[in-house]
Amino acid sequence: MAIQSWRSILRAFPGFIIVLCALSLNGPIQAENLAGDTPPPVPPGFASSGELMRAFTSGKIQLITPPSGLPEGVTCEKGIKYGSVGDRELLLDLYSPKGLARPTPVIIFIHGGGWKGGARGDMAFYCVRFAEKGYITATISYRFSQDAKFPGCVEDAKCAVRFLRANASKYHIDPERIVASGNSAGGYLSMMMGYTSDVPEFEGTGGWNETSSKVRAVINFYGPTDLTTDYAKSVGVVKDFIGKPYDQAAETYKHASPLFHVTKDDPPTLTFQGTIDDIVPVTQADALDAKLKEVGVPSTYEKFEGWPHTMDLAADVNARCVWFMDKFLAEHAPLP
Repeated sequence: MAIQSWRSILRAFPGFIIVLCALSLNGPIQAENLAGDTPPPVPPGFASSGELMRAFTSGKIQLITPPSGLPEGVTCEKGIKYGSVGDRELLLDLYSPKGLARPTPVIIFIHGGGWKGGARGDMAFYCVRFAEKGYITATISYRFSQDAKFPGCVEDAKCAVRFLRANASKYHIDPERIVASGNSAGGYLSMMMGYTSDVPEFEGTGGWNETSSKVRAVINFYGPTDLTTDYAKSVGVVKDFIGKPYDQAAETYKHASPLFHVTKDDPPTLTFQGTIDDIVPVTQADALDAKLKEVGVPSTYEKFEGWPHTMDLAADVNARCVWFMDKFLAEHAPLP
């Protein structure tokens, strides 16, 4: 399916399924080896979304364009049941490098969609990209706000961690090196997974409850961190997610905000954010970085001046993000 328009992605909260959904990605990006001590340069940004759109429509922005097909060195098992809630089965896709002999870190990539849309296949790009590097990768489905209000999707994401840890030997996973990564609503979930391992009420009843849902590290692409701001309270998808307006559920809005769960024992976090993001404002990431540093949690924050939501569909932005992900993972969840 061809890209329709970046504008359509920027306009609505559910539209941030990145280019992953728009391109129906099933294969690896063809990119240079990003190893080395110097990251790719910061790509020049734009003064506004309008200026960016003009550059995009004139062909001045190169998008990531991965080929179709699974690379030879990677296997994929789709539709693995990781839990269930009532009659609803919770499913994930698992990508693995061929020939694994030792326990290997796993990265769970979580799609966005305003808590009400998207699909786990939207994250195939990142799953394949990092499986090629030697990681086990997974992408999960979770309940949407029309099916389960907060904390339904949080419970599902944490259940996926428990499943992978409980089945670590079966899938050659290192149970101590499980990383949560997500984009937008998926970034939100990756943070909630990272910062609420000490909140039993978020574990849910999906299964594997004897097992810990703790993760080793968090990678957050432009995820909302504080649902109590005036802007967040006014956004329809947030109200749909919580199920009530703020004046009827102020404590729930706070309880649903990753920012207010941060404590000094939380996992190191890597955050990517654009400064002209009109869906999740840059102040959300600024506040998270400040809070993490205040309590002593390692925080790496890459702020892209003049770039919007879903900025990682631009090849230059994506290359820099992947470089920082490589370095962050090598430090906090290194390959065997």
